Parts: sequence; structure tokens; C-alpha cells
Amino acid sequence: MGLSVIKNILLILFLTVLIIGCEEDQKKGSNGSVNDIDVANSPERDAEIQKYNLEQLKKNTPERKPCDEISIREFLMNYYPEGTYLVNVDNVLPDKQTKPALLWYPDNNHFIFSVIAKSRPGERLIDQKNIVGYDQSYIDLDSTDLGTAFFYLVLMECVNNSIDIVWESVIPSHGGFNNFFLKTWKYKNIPYIQVDFHYAQGTGHIDYNYFLIDGIRNKPHLIMTYEGINFKRTISNINNDDYPDYYEHIYFDSGTRINERDSVGFTWNTKDSVYVNSRNKKQVRPY
Repeated sequence: MGLSVIKNILLILFLTVLIIGCEEDQKKGSNGSVNDIDVANSPERDAEIQKYNLEQLKKNTPERKPCDEISIREFLMNYYPEGTYLVNVDNVLPDKQTKPALLWYPDNNHFIFSVIAKSRPGERLIDQKNIVGYDQSYIDLDSTDLGTAFFYLVLMECVNNSIDIVWESVIPSHGGFNNFFLKTWKYKNIPYIQVDFHYAQGTGHIDYNYFLIDGIRNKPHLIMTYEGINFKRTISNINNDDYPDYYEHIYFDSGTRINERDSVGFTWNTKDSVYVNSRNKKQVRPY
């Protein structure tokens, strides 16, 4: 057999494998493994995939509990606008299983905290891989091309094996979700939910802290804190009321050295519902 004949045979085999591979990719695109762009612009196709994934989750979960993850995902799919999703926490270890953003309140596990994301109407649907993780915190610079996510901290209540929404509170960020935690403010022994977002632009993180000042059934009080290479805001108790205050730390950045120079206290003004600079009453912040 000549060398040219062998080359032709190898070329035919290569082209055959290539064609078969393309056909398989096309089948996947129409039957399950989806083209992201097509799905993002097709709420109907997205709903089909959500239903399929939910059925697979049910098959792989032999033991169910009332108001579990499956029930919550199903509730969001049935009663929330299209393009609404239960968010997963940032999976920093690739071999770890994906974990949903759910917290059961230890004092009463009928209450469930969750982080959800809604797609902005009129835009392409959001994709979770574009809103969770360190690199995804850049999405605030150009979020509309990838769909704009609106995050919410939601309190759900499990009543007679069904889910009720107690309240929703906006999380003022569009991408870079990391994780969330139940904590207690030591000064007043008040529980709060800390929702942590990456902030890659400043090599740091931003925390949205939801204080349950008026009990769990009432909407929480929001205070934002953060920390990076040349910025920091920390929770404090300045005027000894029930509302947390904060210190804004001021840095001098020469380009070669960063030094903290000062800190300014902000206290909560209940009448105007703003944080007020203790040195300059005209400077206020909403959270």
C-alpha cells in the first residue's frame, strides 16, 4: 500500500470523526446541552431546561423533606417571573458539589433565607455563571450585554409543607455573589444576614448586612460594609441605639504605599432613614 493511499485513508477517517462530532454537538444543542445564547433569548426554552433539571434532581433525591431545595426551586419556577433563579454559592473548589444559597433559621427551621436573582424584563435572561464568582463582579461595568441580574434576600416560611414568602429585600449589586451567613451583632445581640459579594475592581469584597432589628417577620435593616486594598468600612456601635453604625476608614495611597490616615463615623438617622456623617451632617448614605 503506497504512502499516498495511507494519507488519503487517514484524511477520510479524520473528516468522518469531525462530521460525527459536529452532528453530536447539534443534537446536544437541540435536546439538552443548550446553546447559551439561544436559551438566554428564549424564556420558553429556559423553562424547559429548568423543568428537566428539576426532574433529574428529584430522581437523584430519594429522601425528601418539606420545603427542601427542590420545593423552593419549583416554587420559584411556578410563581415568579421568567428568568428568576435560586442562586448557588460560589464554588471555589472545582471538585465540590454545587450548593444552593439557602439558610435554615436555627431558632425556627420553618424559616428559610435564600438569595435569588431575577432577570431584568426586556433583556436576555441571566446566566448563573455570569453573576456568581470573583471575575463576575466585573459585570457591573457592562451588565446589559449579559443580562442584568437583580439580587434579593428572601425570607420564606414553610407552612403545612408549602412555601410562603414573608419578605423580599433588594441586594444592591448585579454580579459577583460569593456566599451568605447568619451572624449575631455582639453589641446588641441582634441576628443579621451577611451577604458577601466579591469586588474584583478593588481587590476586595462588599458585604450587605441585613439586621433583624424588628424581629424576623419584618423587613430587615440594611448596612453595607466593605474592605479592599485601600478602602474599608466597618460596623460599629457609635450612639448605642438598636441600629448598627459604621466607620468609614480613610487611606492615603501614594502609588507605592498605602496608609490609613483617619476614620469617620456614620450613624443612622431614623427620621430620614439615612446614615449621616458625624462630621458633616450634609453627607448622607442610604445604607
